[in-house]
Amino acid sequence: MTYPERDLFGSAPKNDGVLSVSQLNTYVKSLLDGDDVLQSVSVRGEISNFSQPKSGHLYFSLKDGEGLIRCVMFRSRAQTVAFPLSDGLSVVARGSVTLYPKDGAYQLYVTNLSRDGVGSLWLAFEALRAKLGGEGLFDQDRKKPLPLYPKKIGVVTSPTGAAIRDMIRILGRRFPPAELLIVPAAVQGADAPAELTAGIERLNRRDDIDLIIIGRGGGSFEDLFAFNDEKLARTIAASRIPVISAVGHETDFTICDFVSDLRAATPSAAAELAVPDRAELLGYLSDVPARLRRALTRDLSQRREKLASVTGRPIFTRPETLFRDRMLGVSSLTERASAAARASYFGKRERFAATAATLAALNPLATLSRGYALAETPEGRPIASVKERKVGDPLDIILPDGTLSTTVREIRPENRKET
Repeated sequence: MTYPERDLFGSAPKNDGVLSVSQLNTYVKSLLDGDDVLQSVSVRGEISNFSQPKSGHLYFSLKDGEGLIRCVMFRSRAQTVAFPLSDGLSVVARGSVTLYPKDGAYQLYVTNLSRDGVGSLWLAFEALRAKLGGEGLFDQDRKKPLPLYPKKIGVVTSPTGAAIRDMIRILGRRFPPAELLIVPAAVQGADAPAELTAGIERLNRRDDIDLIIIGRGGGSFEDLFAFNDEKLARTIAASRIPVISAVGHETDFTICDFVSDLRAATPSAAAELAVPDRAELLGYLSDVPARLRRALTRDLSQRREKLASVTGRPIFTRPETLFRDRMLGVSSLTERASAAARASYFGKRERFAATAATLAALNPLATLSRGYALAETPEGRPIASVKERKVGDPLDIILPDGTLSTTVREIRPENRKET
């Protein structure tokens, strides 16, 4: 019997040739993960055992008359499902098949879900979403913030639906100062995309609109498809006025939801998000005086403590100590400066005396005082040798008390011999 390589299992089989459970599961998983068909497969079936815990992931099974497969759809992908899920619903699931080694069960990891029978609409929805998303129309950094206190709100929707009645009621209750301008438009059918687009454009031509809400009540995927129109999506993206999309129920998603500045789960939720709550504002305002008093009291207390801390310092309580310490410092500096000046003076005087003695010793006049004379030319150049003069040349003899001017009468070279 031939076993797979060691690195496939993570450890080698035992000597008896028997695989562990985890080794077998790992091997089977590698076979499934290596199959190109199973990495991108579409499966048609009926949902059963549907569950959506708080994590947001979807767990369910797909079954037909003869078989069943477990499925999981992670939250990031589950948020893109544009219709409600429930047991018994026929769907087409696309994803990859693999095995979870912990329990040995193979399952379908779903990335896209469409209802069976509306495949063409779903494909069109997915294609447009990929196109606009690739252009950056869904990016968070391009979305505009909503005004805190809108004065006038434009609503593009059907004027006869329950959605507009709910919005009128909620807006009137929460924030009566806000005016409401209803722009009638079809929300279903062939004419709906053009009328919805025209409503957004009409409101953008006005300069008194602070916020736009576009939407309708719940319905099937086909009923809501007018809100998946490309021109409508681009008009919303280009709107200079912030737009809230409120289409269908919480589980319904349309292209308008992705491109708008804010998605509301329902039209009623849009009204809640569009304006502040008057009761909360009144409660906040009624508490303002008390909060101001508390803030002023706290600030005054902090300033008093800081003032007490400052005035309690010695500079204020005993200012004479500050001057006394400064005077002591000045006195010490004066004494040190005087000592340094005296030391510098005596040192320089001693160096001057030594230099003067050296200069005196080197002074040729000092030599003359000991009985010597200095012979010079009339020009003042010392004569160091008899060879420098000849008979008849003028000569000056320098003595300590004067100069004798004479001429050379005779030259007697002296040859000194050692005895």
